[in-house]
Amino acid sequence: MLTLLSGLLGLAALLVLLPTLVLFAQVVLACLPEPARVARQGQRARLAVLVPAHNEASLIASTLASIRPQLREGDQLLVVADNCTDQTASLAREAGAQVVERQDQQRRGKGYALDFGVQHLRQSPPEVLIIIDADCQVGAGALEHLARCCVDNARPAQALYLMHAPAGAGLKVQVAAFAWRVKNLVRPRGWARAGLPCQLMGAGMAFAWQHVSAVNLATGHLVEDLKLGLECAALGKPPLFCPDAVVNSHFPTSQEGLSIQRKRWEHGHLGVVLAEGPKLLARALVHRNWPLLGMAIDLLVPPLALLSMLLMALFVVSWLAFGLLGVLWPAWLATLALGLLGAAVLLAWARFARALIPFSVLMYAPFYAARKIPLYLGFLLKRQVDWVRSKRDDS
Repeated sequence: MLTLLSGLLGLAALLVLLPTLVLFAQVVLACLPEPARVARQGQRARLAVLVPAHNEASLIASTLASIRPQLREGDQLLVVADNCTDQTASLAREAGAQVVERQDQQRRGKGYALDFGVQHLRQSPPEVLIIIDADCQVGAGALEHLARCCVDNARPAQALYLMHAPAGAGLKVQVAAFAWRVKNLVRPRGWARAGLPCQLMGAGMAFAWQHVSAVNLATGHLVEDLKLGLECAALGKPPLFCPDAVVNSHFPTSQEGLSIQRKRWEHGHLGVVLAEGPKLLARALVHRNWPLLGMAIDLLVPPLALLSMLLMALFVVSWLAFGLLGVLWPAWLATLALGLLGAAVLLAWARFARALIPFSVLMYAPFYAARKIPLYLGFLLKRQVDWVRSKRDDS
């Protein structure tokens, strides 16, 4: 019995230690100096910017205003007004975009809107397709960087997509903004230093037309971007991180909007991890597909809050087992993993988020993680499978 308990605790400690090691390695690699970049010359590829929008009347004009100055002659700007009941379509037309409207109450979700837009663009296909969410601001030169990165490397390119805490946001949103920065800036930057691809993040994604027009976008999956990136990698086109292109957005300020958004992202992510992670890992090893292996390993790193809770629970249980039964090595593994996680978080904050949040806010992170317990219990008991739009602040 003692041997069995020791083995189970040791296995649990190893399963949590491995993603912690990956996270720690990504943070350390991300802190290495920036490589020198070579300015690209020559004519930029002709592109189309596709903006899927569902009831985004409050933000669509601002988003399009950040895109239009970066377009050149021959480029296209297409908005898919998807199941809209507000003025999104008319406001997008007034802002100078081409608009197509889609109404289908049965097939709901961003993937269906993207597919609708791609089918429309087949009439006059671009060389590069760039996807921007309707609640984003596109940084100066971002389209240029994305298009050139995509064409030069013959791979999908992912911009640096950041979510910011609105002015006056509480501790929870500030910690969420830090966790997002670790996920979308620190980790892909570290993996890029190792020559490995990144996950697709939903906005600021660029594809060669022949590649994106050949994949199935018409799904209602909660994290269609994540699945799309994995499919591209399996086809030999793993996405490339392009931090010179920056896309910004903001977390909702309403509690309802935050809850809907967080549940969709995290249930979708965990669902992909369980359904696709082991298969991707096995496929990458069998076929010696190292870029796919890098994406699979990155995928298996849980959300920061969940990883923190798992490690703290394992730390307490393993040391309790040592005190009662004398089983030591699982406790040492749990302690090592918890120490690596703490070092990774502190290093990421010091290097990439010191100006974002003060250290005192970072100390709230354990309480933030604990408040997400119902979210993860909900995944086990009643997982969300249908796409639900995040409620905007003025909705």
